[in-house]
Amino acid sequence: MVQTLTGIPVSRQKVIFGEMDEFAKQIEKTLRVTIVTREEEIRIVGEEGPCDKAKRVLTTLLELAARGSDVNIQNVNYTLSLAKDNEEGSMLSVDSELICHTITGKPIKPKTLGQKNYVDNIRDNMIVFGIGPAGTGKTYLAMAMAVTAFKNDEVNRIILTRPAIEAGEKLGFLPGDLQSKVDPYLRPLYDALYQIMGAESFTKNMEKGLIEVAPLAYMRGRTLDNAFIILDEAQNTTPAQMKMFLTRIGFGSKVVVTGDRTQKDLPVDQVSGLDVAMKVLGGIEGIAFSALTGADVVRHPLVQKIVMAYESYEEKAARKPDSGNKRRYWHNREKHGDNT
Repeated sequence: MVQTLTGIPVSRQKVIFGEMDEFAKQIEKTLRVTIVTREEEIRIVGEEGPCDKAKRVLTTLLELAARGSDVNIQNVNYTLSLAKDNEEGSMLSVDSELICHTITGKPIKPKTLGQKNYVDNIRDNMIVFGIGPAGTGKTYLAMAMAVTAFKNDEVNRIILTRPAIEAGEKLGFLPGDLQSKVDPYLRPLYDALYQIMGAESFTKNMEKGLIEVAPLAYMRGRTLDNAFIILDEAQNTTPAQMKMFLTRIGFGSKVVVTGDRTQKDLPVDQVSGLDVAMKVLGGIEGIAFSALTGADVVRHPLVQKIVMAYESYEEKAARKPDSGNKRRYWHNREKHGDNT
């Protein structure tokens, strides 16, 4: 069977096919079709079902390009994954959600349906838990939403926090004052703000106290009104710390809690405050949970493969009756050293 797209300028074909036809080759490999071009015509050769999907994928990519949106291997692969369920058109609704622009003018948008749902939840709820593996944009999108709310005068300040769990009670051996000792654990938050706001604007608002980046311990005893508050790396909180944080929230505030349940740095016998919160707070109006998965990873495609491989491995390990003992075994080897 042959499907045909006509009236496609060569310049537009280069955009949707990628450098050295990288994107076209990926479509051919995934759907097992052959794509042939001649002047302003694109022909897709193969079996009926795959040909139809390839045509819909190319049509979606053409629409993205017509909007001026970036066409890259990540959204090509994601569009192909949506095509398996005949939902490739959803990519257009995802792309239409603009949050803000970086200091260099680059648009910040959700890139997957999971990310769009996460952004919608932040917009519609007072407290949102964004839970998923590395690379799914949990913190970065929350930062973009916080900066947008701040610029629109919806909140008076931005507060970013995360537990410095790796430092534990051993901060004393590091040089400098307390702030310089915990800064390495807060650096990812600084980096995201620099990219979105610019260093000058960030520094100015930081000096005015309108932006605060601090370890979680600094939140105790405070009431946080009219603020956009982000708790990052929440899987490393204890239940008591999570309760303390959530009860700091005042009027006019919005909270986003992000975490990856597969990357806990807590002692092996310590329950995560994030896990407890998911059990305790489900079903409460005004609190939403957004579960992001390997399909929502927006870093290098290899990162997505790594995340999915680990998810598969951990699912198999969890089904084995002695998996708890194995986790403790590996934890002890890492803690005390491998002397075997």
